[in-house]
Amino acid sequence: QGERKGQNHYYPPDFDPQKHGSLNGYHGTHALRERARKLSQGILIIRFEMPYNIWCDGCKNHIGMGVRYNAEKKKVGNYYTTPIYRFRMKCHLCVNYIEMQTDPATCDYVIVCGAQRKEERWDMADNEQILTTERSEKEKLETDPMYKLDHGGKDKEKLRKALPSLSELQDHQAGWKDDFILNSKLRRKFRTEKKVMEEEEEKDNAVRKRTNLSIPLLPEKEEDKKLAALLTYTAPDSYDDRQNYKRKEISSRSWFSSPTLPPGSAAGSLLHKLGLQGKGAAVAKALGPQASSPNPHSLIRRLRQEGSEDTVAPSEDYMDRRDLTRDQYSYSEMLCENRPSNVYVT
Repeated sequence: QGERKGQNHYYPPDFDPQKHGSLNGYHGTHALRERARKLSQGILIIRFEMPYNIWCDGCKNHIGMGVRYNAEKKKVGNYYTTPIYRFRMKCHLCVNYIEMQTDPATCDYVIVCGAQRKEERWDMADNEQILTTERSEKEKLETDPMYKLDHGGKDKEKLRKALPSLSELQDHQAGWKDDFILNSKLRRKFRTEKKVMEEEEEKDNAVRKRTNLSIPLLPEKEEDKKLAALLTYTAPDSYDDRQNYKRKEISSRSWFSSPTLPPGSAAGSLLHKLGLQGKGAAVAKALGPQASSPNPHSLIRRLRQEGSEDTVAPSEDYMDRRDLTRDQYSYSEMLCENRPSNVYVT
């Protein structure tokens, strides 16, 4: 009897069928071992395979169809005489539990909690797919003339609705009927475009070679031509030319700092005259007799526009001497020394 021990068919000498009933009862175990540890609660542990794709509510990960779990199976009700079973399993990626149960009415599985189904169901009729005729419907069409007449009317209505789409498809196919001519036109167009592209590529290569560039060039535009024509690049040939250019620029520059005055104002025109006529003549003309006075410094007012709070009317002899307009102005100070070389404008 030694070979029977491995198959659990060994009955020991003290086995009593009236007392133990079976070998499992004799050993105090169940035939399903650990799977039946909750059998007293009506729960059996089975190997459950995911019937469709879902997303776990705990970790938001995707769980594919066919993934297997150790699930707790229990009966929760009946649909007529068909039992409804519920399965509870733990997600393999987090601590969330997923519960599903059977739906005998639709021959499907329903998620109770813990997950969301990836919706991949569709109705073939709504999707405009061809439906196979059921055997019972075929028999009814062959035996019931009224049903056949009604079915034919529905088919004609479907044809009337689909007729515009069918006509459009036929016209589209008719345009591609002569594929040889269409292919010839397409190849001719490609050859023409290819020649143009090769010519442009040769021009770009010449420009890149001349300018030592290795970047792709953009297409030439009319605006680029106009902008390039406006640009002139001149550089002195030698150091002496550059120095002469700097001296000429310095000599033509105004001796006075450019004031922040409007270009059309009287004070602005006066300062412009001072900058153009030189130091001695400008100061003599602007200050008149006051330039030779023993006082080393004299106060000259610069005019501002009317509207300031500190507006003061200038004296008549000052206005006559400067030959300015008789509008109202306010003043800011300009300090001039007695020598013409020390004239400052602030």
